Amino acid sequence: MAYEMTAGSPAKLGAQVDDGGVNFAVFSAHATGIDLCLFSPDGRRETARLPLPERTGDIWHGHLAGLSPGALYGYRAHGPYAPEHGHRFNANKLLMDPYTREIHGSWTNHPATLGYNAAAADADMSFDSRDSAAYVPKSRVSDPALFASITQQLDHKWEDTLIYEAHVKGLTQMHPDVGEALRGTYEGVASDAVIAHLHRLGVTAVELLPVHSFVNDGFLLEKNLVNYWGYNTIGFFAPELRYFGPEAILGFRKMVQRFHAAGIEVILDVVYNHTAEGDHRGPTLCYRGLDNASYYRLLSGQARYYVNDTGTGNTVNLTNPYVLRMVMDSLRFWVESMGVDGFRFDLATTLGREDHGFDPRGGFFDALRQDPVLAGIKLIAEPWDIGPGGYRLGQFTPEFAEWNDAYRDTVRRFWKGDAHSAQELGARLLGSAGEFDRGGRRAWSSVNFLAAHDGFTLADITRYAKRHNEANKENNQDGHNANHSDNFGVEGPSDDAKINAARKRRQRNMLATLFLSQGTPMLLAGDEIGNSQQGNNNAYCQDNEIAWLDWSDADADMAAFVAALSAFRKQHPALRQSRFLHSGLRPADGLPDVEWTGFDGHPLNWRDPGLSSLCLTLRCSAEAPVQSDSDDTVFIIFNRGEEPARVRLPDAPQGRHWRIGVDTSEGAAAGTPVMADHITVDGPAIVALVIGAAS
Repeated sequence: MAYEMTAGSPAKLGAQVDDGGVNFAVFSAHATGIDLCLFSPDGRRETARLPLPERTGDIWHGHLAGLSPGALYGYRAHGPYAPEHGHRFNANKLLMDPYTREIHGSWTNHPATLGYNAAAADADMSFDSRDSAAYVPKSRVSDPALFASITQQLDHKWEDTLIYEAHVKGLTQMHPDVGEALRGTYEGVASDAVIAHLHRLGVTAVELLPVHSFVNDGFLLEKNLVNYWGYNTIGFFAPELRYFGPEAILGFRKMVQRFHAAGIEVILDVVYNHTAEGDHRGPTLCYRGLDNASYYRLLSGQARYYVNDTGTGNTVNLTNPYVLRMVMDSLRFWVESMGVDGFRFDLATTLGREDHGFDPRGGFFDALRQDPVLAGIKLIAEPWDIGPGGYRLGQFTPEFAEWNDAYRDTVRRFWKGDAHSAQELGARLLGSAGEFDRGGRRAWSSVNFLAAHDGFTLADITRYAKRHNEANKENNQDGHNANHSDNFGVEGPSDDAKINAARKRRQRNMLATLFLSQGTPMLLAGDEIGNSQQGNNNAYCQDNEIAWLDWSDADADMAAFVAALSAFRKQHPALRQSRFLHSGLRPADGLPDVEWTGFDGHPLNWRDPGLSSLCLTLRCSAEAPVQSDSDDTVFIIFNRGEEPARVRLPDAPQGRHWRIGVDTSEGAAAGTPVMADHITVDGPAIVALVIGAAS
C-alpha cells in the first residue's frame, strides 16, 4: 500500500488520530533522522518504513493520510553510535513510542534487543546490526474514544483517608469469590467481593503497585523468575497488558469507575525515576535509542555510564524540558483519561534532584504544584533513594504526604521491646511533628504503616527473626536486614497455641497503634487476614503463592478486629486531626489537646531509660475552630509489660463515665462502661477509652 506522508504538526507528541489519518510526533534532540515503521496486524511483519519528513526544534513529525486506529508501529532513530559521548543510536533497533497508550506484544529477552554485541571484547562500545523488531512490543494507534475524559468524582479529605496498598494480581489471584476470568485483572480488583471487603474495612483509597507497562528483567528471566511488583517501567501511558481481563484496556477505566461508585479512590504507584532499559549493558527499547543523552542522566566526563541514584541502572533526566513534559503529560493522562485520584511517587527524592542536589522546589515539583489538572489530587512521596543525601523524610512541600518508615520501625521496635523506643513512639503517635510540622504542613503528611509490599508482612513480623528469600535465587542476600521482627522463639509457623496467641496479640497491638495514631494510616493488603509470605521480605520476583494473598487461610477474627478499629477511628475525630498537637490549651475549656501520663496518673517521665508503657489523652486541637464534636476525648493505654497492670483513669466530666472503645487483649467488649477510677490492663495490650453518655 502506498502511503502519503506530509509535514504534519509538532504540537502534540505521540500518535494523534484526525479525520484524514494520523499525526506522528516524537522528541529527539540528537537524532539525524527518525523513521516511522508500520507493521502487519499481528505485529510480525514490517510493512513500511517512512522517514518523518519534518523537524521543528527537537520534535520530529509527519502526518500519514489514510491510516486508522489500531495500526501497529514503532520508530527507528538514526544518529551517532558513540557511547563515550552518551549517544547510542542504532536504527536496527525498533523503538516504542514513549507516548503510546496501547502496546501490542511483549519483550523477548534476546541479544538482538541490545544495541551492541554482547560477545564483543569491548562490550557496549561495539555495534550490533541485528534487527530487533521480532523481539520487542509494537505501539498501537489508539482510538480517541477509548480515552474520553473521566470526571474525577472523589475527593476524600486526607484526615478521613485509609489507604489499602495492593497488587492487582496478588489481591485476587486466589480469591474464591472472584470469578476465574477476573482473577488477577483490573476488573477483578474492583469485583463485588473485593469492594465488599474494602467497605467492611473502611478503606477510602486503594493504592495499586505499578500498572504502567513494564518488562521482565533479563537477569530474572534467566533464573526462570519474573518482575512481579512492576517497578521496571517501559511505557508511562500504557496500562500493563498482563492485568487485562475480558474488556482489555477498558477494564482499567471500568475498575476506576466501579471504585468511584463505591466511594473508593484509586492511587497509582508510579515509577518516573528510572526505566526498564537499565544501565549501559541493558536493552535498547525506547528512550535509549531515541536520545540517550537527553532522556537519562549520564556521569559527568564519563557519558558512557549512567547516574544510578535509583539502584536500578539508570536515572531519568527530569531536568530536560521534553522529558519533564513527558512525565507531566503522563500524569495528566492518568487523571483525565483514566480517572485516577492520586499518585505515590517511587523514589521521589530522585525526581527532585537537580545538578546542585535534592531540591523540594526543583523543576519537577514546581511543574507538578502549579498544574491545574493535578491540583487537589493526592500526592504521596517515597522520600528516599540511594543517591547522595537521598533520605529526605519530612522535606517535601505541603502538597505531599510521605511514606514514614520511621513510624514503621518505631512501632515494630516498641512492641518488640527495644530500649528507648517508648520515647520515640510518643512522637510517632502524634504524627511525627519533628519531621513534618513545618511550612504549613498538616498531620496527615505522615503516611503511617506497619508493613508494605517491600518487607515482611505483619504476620511475618511475628513469625520470623530473619528473612527467608531463598526463592529469589540471590543466596538470601537481597531484602532488608533490619526488620525489627520477633519470632517468639520459633522460626516460622508453629503448632504451639501459646506462641500463636502471643503472635496474634502482637499483631493486634500493632494494628491498634496504627489506627490510634495521628497521620494517614496505610494497610498492606492481606495484613488484615494474617497473610504470610513464608518469610520472604523481598517478593518482587515471586509471581506465585508466595506473594499472592491466601484467602483460603484468612483470619476472619483479625479482619473483624481491623474493621472495628477502622470504625472506631472514623467515629472519633480526636484520632484523625489535620493539625499537629503540642499540648496547647483549648480556649473553650482550658484543657490541653494532649496529655501524657503514667499508669499512676502522674505526668510521664520521658527521661526514664526503662520507660516501656504510657498513657495518652487526646482532645481536638487547641488551634482548631470550635466544632460540635470538639469535646471528643480518647484515653489510650499502651502496656508493653507481660503482667496485668492497674491504670488510673483521668477524671470523667460530672455525671459521665469512661467506656471501652478498643481492647487488644480481648478482655472487654467495646462499649463496656468503667465505673471505677481505674482499670486493669491484661498483659501486653492497648486499651482505648472514650467518654460515655451521661448517667
